[in-house]
Amino acid sequence: MALALLGAACSDDGGETSTDGPSADVAESTDGDAGGGAPDDGGVGDEATGGDSSGDDANEELFPDVLDATATQADDGSWTFSATLSSPYDTPERYADAWRVLGPDGEVYGIRELAHDHANEQPFTRSQSGIEIPDGVTTVTVEGRDQVSGWGGATVEVVLEP
Repeated sequence: MALALLGAACSDDGGETSTDGPSADVAESTDGDAGGGAPDDGGVGDEATGGDSSGDDANEELFPDVLDATATQADDGSWTFSATLSSPYDTPERYADAWRVLGPDGEVYGIRELAHDHANEQPFTRSQSGIEIPDGVTTVTVEGRDQVSGWGGATVEVVLEP
């Protein structure tokens, strides 16, 4: 089942929301840390230990949730991923500042940095092109990052279909 994402483009984020070519299906959404001990490449804060997007204390570990994700393979074999996130804190002081694509072994294949808060756009969708996925990998996980708590929250598994 191919999924299409609807989202507004954000000019200073460089996000795109439509792609052409073969696509991938969302397998399932999970809560918690999908990193499996993966290195915190470019991360902010500590490695997350699980997803909980509720609470009142700004110092509490809260994470953005990935609500949906799709992947489309380009003619050159690379992939474009689109991820829809919802962030419990979305202010200039604290917001979802990235999402990443992880392999089954926790290897990071790509990171989409987010340049600003999305206070007036919840949930929001951003895309990243040119992500290289090794041959033989058929499922990846998309995970979000909070500026304070790091990686965590609900994740989405994407089945890659070339």
